[in-house]
Amino acid sequence: MAEKSETPILDELEKGPWPSHVTELKKTGYKGLLALYEQIYQDKMTHWAHGGMVGVPGYDAGVIGRVSDRPDILKDAHTFRIIEPAAWFYKTEYLRKICDTWEKYGSGLMNLHGATGDLQLIGIKTENMVPCFNEFAQIGFDLGGSAGDIRTMSCCVGPARCEFSCIDTLAIYQELTMSYLDEMHRPRFPYKFKIKISGCPNDGVAATARSDLAIIGTWRDSIRIDQEEVRKYASAGLNINDVCAKCPTEALEWNGTELKLNADDCVRCMHCINKMPKALRPGIDKGATILIGGRARGRYGAFLAWVLVPFMKVNPPYTELKDLIKKIVEWWDENGRTKERVGETIYRFGMGRFLRAVGLPAVPQQIIRPRANPFWFYWPGEVK
Repeated sequence: MAEKSETPILDELEKGPWPSHVTELKKTGYKGLLALYEQIYQDKMTHWAHGGMVGVPGYDAGVIGRVSDRPDILKDAHTFRIIEPAAWFYKTEYLRKICDTWEKYGSGLMNLHGATGDLQLIGIKTENMVPCFNEFAQIGFDLGGSAGDIRTMSCCVGPARCEFSCIDTLAIYQELTMSYLDEMHRPRFPYKFKIKISGCPNDGVAATARSDLAIIGTWRDSIRIDQEEVRKYASAGLNINDVCAKCPTEALEWNGTELKLNADDCVRCMHCINKMPKALRPGIDKGATILIGGRARGRYGAFLAWVLVPFMKVNPPYTELKDLIKKIVEWWDENGRTKERVGETIYRFGMGRFLRAVGLPAVPQQIIRPRANPFWFYWPGEVK
């Protein structure tokens, strides 16, 4: 006779053609988590409570407290966040060390990677945190960010593997991470502040939607066109007119032998380059567009980031970029309410006041169309 299962409801989630997270949970042998999970389904209510921040000596962030209201089943299962290498490039040697350490002190469950960017290690008891932290430090990994701080950043592979990257995403990531380690480890801001870096307007890390400050590689001059390669695409069956028709600003025109570009109308969306990568390439004068205010949810709903600086050169030592971040964070820290992201603070005060505070001019790229955004206000005489 088959042994009666301890998790009959969870067992149902293992049925079907797709891989099941329950199967993976069972492999860890983490019976307390499985039992609590089963109880949640039985009671049709959560038994998880946010445990706040669980610090280790010298750090106030990086460990997310997770406790339950059923300590008889599972008392605590905190989440460790550790800073990942730029663009998630790991040596297998270090991945093995991470796995060995986490199996030694934690549950063995890992999340690669959270929306914040960190490598998240899920399920550790309070008494195991300090020895686990010490061992990760010996390997060479540091705690990531959580709570009201600058969160661990993320970037796309950039020039390491992408020929269209307009900025060195990995170098920017490394520089900003090392510059803001204190702000990652010691929460002192109204809420979280995320920075994400994409090498081109394709925005491979979804910085526009998922970060308070998005750094998007772009170019200031015209797209480079190889007319002979365009003709090869046409001969191979690509409908060039269809590519032109899908240009959002109608900046392209194809006469059957030559592709013409109105550079003044081009918004650098990458559509035509994606369709004809051998024929079209980003321009020579490369830099980044800086956007502000994106996040998935909040008191005013979801925001996509909007343009703050249309074009900025981002070369070592990145002084202009870091000076701008400092001004933004200081203004937000002074004016933001608890649990209010920087975009929400700007929304509340008005863009004109924010721009004056950080010393940036109002430019047309910051709005979709006149009066499209009701929180943009300017003093009389500012707009001529």
